[in-house]
Amino acid sequence: MPTAEPSGQTPIDKLCDRLSLEPLDRDLFLGSPGGGSGRLFGGLVAAQSVRAAMMTLDVDETDGKSAGSLLHSIHAYFLRPGRYDVPIRFVVDRIRDGRTFTTRRVVAHQSGEAIFNMAASFARPEDGMTHQRPMPDAASPEGLEEWATLRARAAGEAMPDFVDDPIEIRVLDPSEFADDGPRDPVRSLWIRPRGVIQEDPDLHTAILIYATDRTLMSTALLGTGGIPGKTFMGASIDHAVWLHHPIRWDDWLLFTSVSPVANAARALIFGALYRPDGAQLASVAQEALIRNRR
Repeated sequence: MPTAEPSGQTPIDKLCDRLSLEPLDRDLFLGSPGGGSGRLFGGLVAAQSVRAAMMTLDVDETDGKSAGSLLHSIHAYFLRPGRYDVPIRFVVDRIRDGRTFTTRRVVAHQSGEAIFNMAASFARPEDGMTHQRPMPDAASPEGLEEWATLRARAAGEAMPDFVDDPIEIRVLDPSEFADDGPRDPVRSLWIRPRGVIQEDPDLHTAILIYATDRTLMSTALLGTGGIPGKTFMGASIDHAVWLHHPIRWDDWLLFTSVSPVANAARALIFGALYRPDGAQLASVAQEALIRNRR
């Protein structure tokens, strides 16, 4: 696994700090987006909202963990651009507490305005039908270049500094940012935490939700031949994730994605995440607003 920074904190440690929310009331929490510039990364708000929802679940008095319910899906809308260095207030509504399913609604507010709205569903595991299509073939991540390096090179930007990036992303196709016109909008990446996640299943789950918002718009851009940050600019409109297994993220995951259609500046992208043993951990769907860069 990646080594720690000189300070002793890995990028994953810093992300875990941001995912530690302060309870203000029974269903009201305060989170920090940390420092930064530009538009706040939506995956961070999604992960913090998941943490807020988890904090309202009934807990087992013996171990302090959620009493048997696991997150199995989120459906979310990005309402307004968020900002760094401004606290985020998370309001949770307890929609339903059932024997099998539990539902929460979370709205994230910043500077008095709602910036994110999410429905989260939790379920108790049970026996039942099981099937899965095979994991796609993919070369090993070892020796592959990082996604951000290829993207910066294509856009003519400075090479990235990975000091604060909690997710390591390696690209199977090194030519995917080549300025050679439209191509089939299908791609595969390897992703893993840039550090070791604490022994907390809820943190593993929230950090995976964080990672599912990475790179999807770039998949859609393959269909136009555009380069992120150079010829197009975009933002996530909505985001959905379904979790098929309990989440523990200690190793590489294969992240495949495809954009079957785009029109009227809106692109639809589907994704899937696989463990190295072939099990599909999660499925993702996102619609993104992608406009010509002015």
